[in-house]
Amino acid sequence: MQLTEFQQDAVTEIINIAFSRAGASLSDLTRSRVDLEVPEVSVHSIAEISTAVGKFVNGDVATVHQVFGGGVSGDAFLLLNFDGAVQLVDILTGSQTAGHTLSVSAREVITEVGNILMNACLGVFGNLLHMRVSFSVPRISLDDLGVMVRSLIVDEKALHHALVVGARFKMRGHEITGCLILVLGISSFELFLNSVEEWAARSEAGEES
Repeated sequence: MQLTEFQQDAVTEIINIAFSRAGASLSDLTRSRVDLEVPEVSVHSIAEISTAVGKFVNGDVATVHQVFGGGVSGDAFLLLNFDGAVQLVDILTGSQTAGHTLSVSAREVITEVGNILMNACLGVFGNLLHMRVSFSVPRISLDDLGVMVRSLIVDEKALHHALVVGARFKMRGHEITGCLILVLGISSFELFLNSVEEWAARSEAGEES
């Protein structure tokens, strides 16, 4: 599915607002400046998700998964290359991760980062789009990208769209690349797009969000 130019600009702007808030929260957490680049946003069917996600992550990935509900419901995922996840933990904890593993405490750090990023995005959606959003407790998994992508197919008979957001953030001289995925059923996706268009129209008219 292709977004119109108006929809693309509006969705990118609202994600950018969300990432700015997430960056501020991560800066508080790390006590250092965190720069989140303007996100790259695209929409895909579940069948296309592997190619779309492969632009940002590949191989073994650390995935934080959170279910959300309310006016719009679906699944949110933060994906980081495994090496990037290890590097992020080392930056945040000031320690050196031994070997190709993530300890229980390291997984908790990644889960908290995912929680901050996803809650920032979903919280902005709720506030700006006038939707009530509820969240589940986030969970982390460490899998090959192919395994993770196959896990996204919740119901093969149902039509789902995936909003893929390329996430690149810099902290303390390091750049970490990953992506945020929002998987929405067709009715939730249509409601989301309608709400985004209404928000963009209000913003253009100079009305309060």
